[in-house]
Amino acid sequence: QVQLVESGGGLVQAGGSLRLSCAVSGRTFSSYSMGWFRQAPGKEREFVCAINWNGGSTMYADSVKGRFTISRDNAKNTIYLQMNSLKPEDTAVYYCAADRDYGGAHGRLSGYDYWGQGTQVTVSS
Repeated sequence: QVQLVESGGGLVQAGGSLRLSCAVSGRTFSSYSMGWFRQAPGKEREFVCAINWNGGSTMYADSVKGRFTISRDNAKNTIYLQMNSLKPEDTAVYYCAADRDYGGAHGRLSGYDYWGQGTQVTVSS
């Protein structure tokens, strides 16, 4: 069974930085494409960024492009989300997700098979 565990969330002032991690159990992590999504109160879950199976291709939502960076370490079964220049509108629960079938980076929420429990990120103004 594949499990995803996020960590690194917290409270930060606007303009600050946070680094999220997502540790993934399972022997086939290196073949998964991975994504980060977020959900703010009263809003639908939305795509943030994604990375392909070997880290060679990434994709970002326009709202975070240039501020967030997704990366992965297949030796550690972990992906990361470096978030810089944070804004109050980045406040949300952040989820990592794994797609076991398609190795490319994509933002299709329904295409992801496994999800973490989420970690809260709060950006104060």
